[in-house]
Amino acid sequence: MQAPRQRPRELEDRLNLHLYHPLAAALARALQPTGVTPNAVSVAGLLLVWAAAWAYTALVWPASALVGFSLHALWHVVDGADGDLARLNGKSSATGELVDGVCDYAGHVVLYIALAAALDDRLGGWAWGLAAAAGASHIVQTNHAETQRRTYLWWAYGVPWLKHAQAAGDDVFRGGNWFSLTFGWMARDYLRLAQLMSPWSTRIEARLDAAAADPRRLARMRRLVRRASRRSLALEKAVGPNPRTIILGLSMSMGSPLFYFLAETILLNLLLVLSVRQHARRDRALARRFDRLARAAAPHA
Repeated sequence: MQAPRQRPRELEDRLNLHLYHPLAAALARALQPTGVTPNAVSVAGLLLVWAAAWAYTALVWPASALVGFSLHALWHVVDGADGDLARLNGKSSATGELVDGVCDYAGHVVLYIALAAALDDRLGGWAWGLAAAAGASHIVQTNHAETQRRTYLWWAYGVPWLKHAQAAGDDVFRGGNWFSLTFGWMARDYLRLAQLMSPWSTRIEARLDAAAADPRRLARMRRLVRRASRRSLALEKAVGPNPRTIILGLSMSMGSPLFYFLAETILLNLLLVLSVRQHARRDRALARRFDRLARAAAPHA
């Protein structure tokens, strides 16, 4: 039995490296002989987030904070296990990516509604406005962190992702089944939002594609990506799911989601702006460097 493909060290924060992803890999190996599908694991993750929403808002404090945080932290393990299981079974697909994304977003929509309802007793309608602002921020921050991670895997290591499925006309984007007919628009909007925050990516990917027939040049370009990405990777981790889960747990340990909503809307959005700008600087520099490499490799008349 092969272990799940190792994630590059530079993409891992301490929690993922030492806790969540080792547990996710172990869970995937345990599930492989059972016949449980990766999509079923994604649904289990959805149920865990719903359970965390219930615990945070229905149990008596401080048990609510402890149980809610524990369930939400367990979601991180399950959220990694579905992809690991798919790779173990050789069943990674664009549809699986979409199922995982739908489950993650559906789980957190319910979580935010539950938190807003709990805060409504104190703030009234303001609670729902804060929840909406935090929820919208969550969508943009998650999109940035996820798509930059997947983009880095493609640029630095050649690992394809949802963007390649779109270019190949995968069923997810053509409505090939009931699930993609219902939710395929999410995949398209997901990639559109990513493109808005990463306008140089198309130019870089065109240069990488053009170098496919020249392994030495392509390897050099991938090394340049890894070298140029150290600072941008650190920033994108700051707006990923791990900090949000910790901030929510701290907020609920104080008896209210108010601090979490404010932190996500203000602090994490400031970090998002910094991250988007840092990625743009990196991408602009890479695009220009790749242009020079392409000119140097072009045959001279």
